[in-house]
Amino acid sequence: MGSTVKPLMVPWDFTQIAEYALEHAVKIAKIDGNPVYLAHVAKKKDEVGKLKGVLDVYAVEAFKKYSVKPKTIVKYGTIFSSIGEMAEEIDAEMVIMGTHGMKGMQKLTGSWALKVIVNSKVPFVVVQSPPEDNNFEHIVFPVDFRKEDKEKVNWLVYLYKHFNSKIHIIKTEKSDKRLLKGVNANIQFTRKILEQKHVKYDIISAPGKKSFAKETIEYAIKIKAELIVIMTTKNIGLADYVMGADEQYIIANSAKIPVMCINPRIGKSTGGFAAMGG
Repeated sequence: MGSTVKPLMVPWDFTQIAEYALEHAVKIAKIDGNPVYLAHVAKKKDEVGKLKGVLDVYAVEAFKKYSVKPKTIVKYGTIFSSIGEMAEEIDAEMVIMGTHGMKGMQKLTGSWALKVIVNSKVPFVVVQSPPEDNNFEHIVFPVDFRKEDKEKVNWLVYLYKHFNSKIHIIKTEKSDKRLLKGVNANIQFTRKILEQKHVKYDIISAPGKKSFAKETIEYAIKIKAELIVIMTTKNIGLADYVMGADEQYIIANSAKIPVMCINPRIGKSTGGFAAMGG
């Protein structure tokens, strides 16, 4: 990751859910000393200055509360593009965003969380509740037949190095030989990188009686996981928003387990992981 510590960005909409996201960011920031940014999207151009002032006042309050003083950034635009743009502008390590769960995501208009995420090059950690006392000790990593990405596996290495996490790989069971071949190739690929980096992991097979997304959540609840790491689908279509894609189901899980979403980078598989052998 190199020696520079990159910022953590929290999209801020003055709600309790955003406060939870800030609590998560503060907790992570205290490990590495990351700067924390509160980012707000203004709906009107002439409100940018006023909202920046309001945010700056809140940043002082946050400092009293958490002993970490967030920086602030306000941009005029829509949340779908502006959050990703702000994250790139400040070269954020990751975005930590609050969401209101399936209740808000079932509707087409409420699927904005996924839409915001897939429009960004920076990973998102989506949270629905305050952080637990412990760090990300147990992380669930679902593996299916879609081609694995080195970038995603390198994020597991990053999490292990920062939080001494144990990675629990859950793999989908497929009767179709071609799909099974894909799953097994992905498992081998993931194991190879984790073993090279001496990361603790185990592998279990999903029972295959329900959808893989449901069984991933059930397994995460069973082992009391604090984080699930997924790759979002490239070019997610309108149908996925309406139907409720697997990603959406996992992100809005009713157990309120935080979910890290890594977006596939077109033509780029290693991200910023040169220092990790990526």
